[in-house]
Amino acid sequence: MKETCWVLTGPTASGKTALSLRLARTHDCEIVCMDSMQIYRAMDIGTAKPTADERAQAVHHMLDVADPTEDFSVARYQEMAESCIADIQARGHRALLVGGTGLYLRALRQPMAMGEAAADESIRQELQQIADAPGGKEQLHQQLAAVDPDTAQRLHLNDVRRVIRALEVYRLTGRPFSQQPQIKTDSRFSYRVASLTMPRDILYARIEQRIDQMLADGLAEEVSRLLKSGVPRDAKAMKAIGYKEMIPYALGETTLDEAVYALKLNTRHYAKRQLTWMRREEDVLWVDALEPDAYDKLEAYYTQGEAK
Repeated sequence: MKETCWVLTGPTASGKTALSLRLARTHDCEIVCMDSMQIYRAMDIGTAKPTADERAQAVHHMLDVADPTEDFSVARYQEMAESCIADIQARGHRALLVGGTGLYLRALRQPMAMGEAAADESIRQELQQIADAPGGKEQLHQQLAAVDPDTAQRLHLNDVRRVIRALEVYRLTGRPFSQQPQIKTDSRFSYRVASLTMPRDILYARIEQRIDQMLADGLAEEVSRLLKSGVPRDAKAMKAIGYKEMIPYALGETTLDEAVYALKLNTRHYAKRQLTWMRREEDVLWVDALEPDAYDKLEAYYTQGEAK
């Protein structure tokens, strides 16, 4: 029987950190961060990375595991996170995954076998070159939708590795990946998932307050340091919300007011996309983070069926 991991997700600024730390302290959890930007070193303010005080309250994994110049893939996250979970459980503790990157959660819950066809490096390189070009990920996903709509519907356009593999399988066999002999894959662990929510207007106000605090904490200076350290402005990490908007300001290409306006707008849109993504997921408990019994609901859900 698989051991169960707890998952606390939800949009940015919804209160995941405070609730997760309380759960971790009470139930001997170690936190596995599930955020596609907190994996990067030296990117602390714009990613709302847990502070030193917060990290002192619980063991954290999957923070600061990659350089900002690296192109960190979903598959690599899945491999490293599963290794962390296995180690946590082997030591008799509980893994609590916390973060808002739905693509990471899906990779863990629904691992995808990628067909029996042998790899063709020339096809992969050709498709990767397309992916690396402006608008390339969208172009590849459209190609996949044209020949294999079922697989395209399942894969997010940012899951470039699997989109390329699905196209590669089609080109090698002439049959859509969705019609290939299926190799059964199953998740290594069981996941009990809860997502935080709250009224949209309150969430947006919290987002704006968080961004104001990031700016006060030195977000613009952090972006400048990254650029001066040699991180290219077109690095994958620098395309994250909070960084891509501040780069033009750091380089003198726009005003601070214009950068902050774009940052707040894009963050609100991102939070909306996070909620939309999670509503497509199955077996998720939705909890209003502002309700007085939010923690109690989470605790009851996570511990159901366990001996008191």
